[in-house]
Amino acid sequence: MDKNMERRSVTLKELRIDTGQLEDPKEPKIVGYASVFDSWSEELGGAFPFREKVLPGAFVESIVHDDIRALFNHDPNFVLGRNKSGTLELAEDQKGLLVKITPPDTQWARDLLVSIKRGDVSQMSFGFIVKDDAWGTEDGMDVRELKKVSLFDVSPVTFPAYTQTDVGIRSADDLYQEHLREAERSRKKSRMEMQKRKLQLL
Repeated sequence: MDKNMERRSVTLKELRIDTGQLEDPKEPKIVGYASVFDSWSEELGGAFPFREKVLPGAFVESIVHDDIRALFNHDPNFVLGRNKSGTLELAEDQKGLLVKITPPDTQWARDLLVSIKRGDVSQMSFGFIVKDDAWGTEDGMDVRELKKVSLFDVSPVTFPAYTQTDVGIRSADDLYQEHLREAERSRKKSRMEMQKRKLQLL
C-alpha cells in the first residue's frame, strides 16, 4: 500500500439499495455519496489537529483515468465493483462524489445488501492520494482543502473513521508535518528578505 494513502468516511442516510429504476429488480445497485463537497471534516491529525474539506472538481480527473474499485470495508478480498468493468459508476454532482455499485451475485454481497437495507451499514469511505491541496487557518485551527485527489477505492464501511488505518494516520501526520516545515521555510525566507531590504536602506 502506498504510504501516502489516506482514507476518509462520511455518514449519510443516502446509502441505499436502488431497484426502482432497473429493468431487472434482481440486479440492485448500492447508491450513496463517498464524499460531500465543502463540508468540514471532524478533527484529523492526532497530535497535530487539523480539519479538511473536499472541493468540487477534486475527483474529476481520477474518475475518468484511474482504475478504481468498490470494496466492502476497504478489503480487497471483497470486491463489489470496478469502474473499468462497468460495475462501478462514479460521478461528481453538486453535492459530492456519487457512487453507484452493481454488486456481484455472491452470498457475502447479498448479505451486505440486507445489512444496508436494514440500516446496519450506512456509511461510505474513500481511499485516495492527494495531488493538490491548500493549507490555511480558520477559527484558530489549521485547515486543508483537497483540490485534486487520485482515488483508489470507495467502500461501504461498518465502522467509519476519518482516518481508517495506521497508514492513514501516519500519512495525515506526515502531510501536516510537511505543511509546518514549509510554513517555517517561508517565514525564514521572509525574514531574510526583510533583513536584506533593511541593509539596502542603510
